[in-house]
Amino acid sequence: MRFPLALTMKIASHIVKHKVRKTPKFAMVLQLEPLHTCNLTCTGCGRIREYSTNLKDMVPLEKCLAVAMECDAPMVSICGGEPLIYPKIEELIAGLLEQGRVIYVCTNGVFMRKKMRDYLAAIYTAETEPTLKKLVAEKLISEKEADAIRNANDAARKKVVIRPTKWMYWNVHVDGLEFTHDLIVEREGVFKECVEAIKMAKICGYQVATNTTVYKETDVKELEDMFKYLSSLEVDGHTISPGYEYDAAKKDMVSRLGKQPEDFFLTRKMTRQKFAKIEEWGKMFTIFGTPVYQEFLAGKRELTCTAWAIPTYNVKGWKAPCYLMTDGHYDGYTEMLTKVTWDKYGVVDGVARDPRCENCMVHCGYDPSGALGTNYQRGDNWKNFAYNFGSKPKPYPASSELVKTAFNGVTIGKGHLAEAKAVLNSPRAAMNGAQAAFSRKEETNHNHEAHVGSHCGTSDTSERDELLAKISANKKAE
Repeated sequence: MRFPLALTMKIASHIVKHKVRKTPKFAMVLQLEPLHTCNLTCTGCGRIREYSTNLKDMVPLEKCLAVAMECDAPMVSICGGEPLIYPKIEELIAGLLEQGRVIYVCTNGVFMRKKMRDYLAAIYTAETEPTLKKLVAEKLISEKEADAIRNANDAARKKVVIRPTKWMYWNVHVDGLEFTHDLIVEREGVFKECVEAIKMAKICGYQVATNTTVYKETDVKELEDMFKYLSSLEVDGHTISPGYEYDAAKKDMVSRLGKQPEDFFLTRKMTRQKFAKIEEWGKMFTIFGTPVYQEFLAGKRELTCTAWAIPTYNVKGWKAPCYLMTDGHYDGYTEMLTKVTWDKYGVVDGVARDPRCENCMVHCGYDPSGALGTNYQRGDNWKNFAYNFGSKPKPYPASSELVKTAFNGVTIGKGHLAEAKAVLNSPRAAMNGAQAAFSRKEETNHNHEAHVGSHCGTSDTSERDELLAKISANKKAE
């Protein structure tokens, strides 16, 4: 099967139950944002500006579990912000599993290895020693970290940890190969950390998925190479969606980066061009979602938005009308369903009901439409059945050439700060002290895992901004 039988049956039975009851609107996936604090400032993400990133502003654990019960979606996507910063993330996952939910932990990958080391420390016995040795051999943990796992104290062994289970996926944000991904997340080395976290997760027995957003300058060939590489790592599945110019993202792009949104986000026409091969990718790789949604992305049919099927809950309440657009927040899920005028939104027969919806084709609005039979066409049910219950694509063969293709950025000295480093290494830069200052920063941040989390919770772009300022000053001096 393409997807685990237990998960597929859980989703299918949920849909059938509500269809039999003739429930007009019901939740398929809960997008749960317990906080909006993040350690990265990704281009195209408005979350770090739309809501408070203060660690004081987060949804209490008890409330998170209560809202999952309230909407009773079979799947919960824990997002944010970076959910692994949430102080009670382990307890949240454990609580949702007790409720019988399928869980996706949507993470940028930076803190995954730390959470998995916690798990290994909690379960360590002589029987797990071969796993530990393999992780050390593949340089996914250090000898010092392995010793800490072996000699963990009672508190570490009793700690609630994130354990492998068929009901949970690490859902790692990967927006391209090394150069592109690091550019989008605005920090070098993050792609490498994602890959190492994925490798460690697979060795430890976790399920791993990836989540990719496609933008105007995303190269289609690179997407295919990315899928090949991730498949060679035996990633269990992939979500892919077009980058959409929602208000918060546009404001962030203009105010923080000085970029024009139309130069970055996709129009509906561009989306169809970028996703022309999505059905082919669906056969080659384990792409999550329905073939009906893939046809929609490829421009072969229209769908009507069903944003109510993937509701969002965050620090302000139930967010409406969708994950990306904010017209209000509600205290209760039923209140939101009844008070929002849903037919004001989306695109019907190619015509946008709301101008903000014109270029939106994202999965959180349209993927459930394919599963729920919106705009049903003869044969859709069979397509979905055959896709879900069909054979899973085999992993793409691993090769050294594939690895070279993937690590095309900072690993080979071509990171997004390569030009900056070249400028700072010039004789003139050395004379004005910029070179030495940058070298000191490089030495300070030699440990990558510490480096990528050094601005945790602050959305701080000082490193990048300082570097760009020095480049500008150097060019003026020349």
